Amino acid sequence: MLKRQLRLRISYILADYLSVSVAWFAFTIIRYFNLDFEYEINFREFLCMDMVPVGMVVFPLGMLGIYWMSGYYEDVILKSRLDDVLNTAVTALFGTILIYFAALFNDAVPDRMTNYELVAVLWLLLTVVPSLPRVMLSTATARHIRSGAVSFNTLIIGKDDEIARFSDTIESSLRKIGRKITGHVSPDFSIAGIKDLCERNNIQTFVIAPGLTPEQVLKIVNALFPLEKSVLITPGSYDMITSRPRTSMVGGEPFIDLTRSRIPAATANLKRLGDITVSAIALLCLLPVFAVVAIIIKRQSPGPVIYRQTRIGRQKRPFNILKFRSMYVDAETNGPSLSTVDDPRITPVGRFMRKYRIDELPQFWNVLRGDMSLVGPRPEREFYIRRILEKAPYYSLIHQVRPGITSWGMVKYGYASSVEQMIERLKYDLLYIENLSFGVDIKIIFYTFNTVITGKGV
Repeated sequence: MLKRQLRLRISYILADYLSVSVAWFAFTIIRYFNLDFEYEINFREFLCMDMVPVGMVVFPLGMLGIYWMSGYYEDVILKSRLDDVLNTAVTALFGTILIYFAALFNDAVPDRMTNYELVAVLWLLLTVVPSLPRVMLSTATARHIRSGAVSFNTLIIGKDDEIARFSDTIESSLRKIGRKITGHVSPDFSIAGIKDLCERNNIQTFVIAPGLTPEQVLKIVNALFPLEKSVLITPGSYDMITSRPRTSMVGGEPFIDLTRSRIPAATANLKRLGDITVSAIALLCLLPVFAVVAIIIKRQSPGPVIYRQTRIGRQKRPFNILKFRSMYVDAETNGPSLSTVDDPRITPVGRFMRKYRIDELPQFWNVLRGDMSLVGPRPEREFYIRRILEKAPYYSLIHQVRPGITSWGMVKYGYASSVEQMIERLKYDLLYIENLSFGVDIKIIFYTFNTVITGKGV
């Protein structure tokens, strides 16, 4: 199935590149006949002049970038043909605006109205021409799904009586979204057994049947996150574990994927692009600061400058978080321990760094690598995650997104010195996931700057 997805994704990319090239060439012909040249020039000469040949190569590549940013290539199996056309029209508008200001604004046309007409023609070509192969590919894939030629092996998790009732009413709905039920297991499964089933039966999706308690559902989700498979749940069960009712589902599809956040793909891609850009610039600009801090740390206490600690990130993947060392070496010889305001393990310079969040600066490297984001729930250690899950099973939900250098919880609550405070801070992190947007990120970053400047980091 993964190979089929890769082939289909490549098909969409090639189709988009070729169709945009055709649209751009057609526009070049139309543009040639509307330009007001100072001297007579034939079409062959026009194709060789200035930036015309470059545009024939660069513009289609630029449109592919816009398509990727829009999230069009994220889920290539389950596509709506209406969404295909809408996505094409919207991205065509962005591409048209960019090319207008980059190349068409000062075109030698008889009047400004002709210029606007050319822009409209370009948008129309970029909407119609790429839409045709996209709709053809989506139609062919939908036909394969209906026939059963394309399907994801699916395992249902739940009690036997509930599964019997559930499978009868839901199997047809699963088939419509390309899910094929291949078996079921009880909620008390072993993770080793599930892994074995996944390998033997190529399981791609899990469906949690109704009838389980919220604690059971979240315990199952927490166990399945590291497998990086889709975990589907009914809206009623989702409402029960989040207390956030959903009154409607697009297309009547009765499932919510708990392993994926509800952030639109375009927002997620733009957020990641922003993370890469900001972290790369920050690392370059902060090099002198890093050098000064490193010298001070080494002079004040023996040990490494950078402290590495294993944290749990998106989809429960472990990673090494980087910090400037703010404690004495071997500060946790007696096991994991949260810091407090007057913690004697913290060095004098470490106390200053924590107050102004300077110790967090190396995490820009984690952001650049993709382990973290600029804004997101703070990552915790496995030791504390297990303790949090005992009291707040819904903690599993924060693993839908990348953890962040700063977060709504850090801004509103600050550092936590106990599991109870971690759970209190968790409420803000879940609110962040439910309300994620560029506006919220900017507000959190703004308040983080205020925290840093005023020294309220401790």
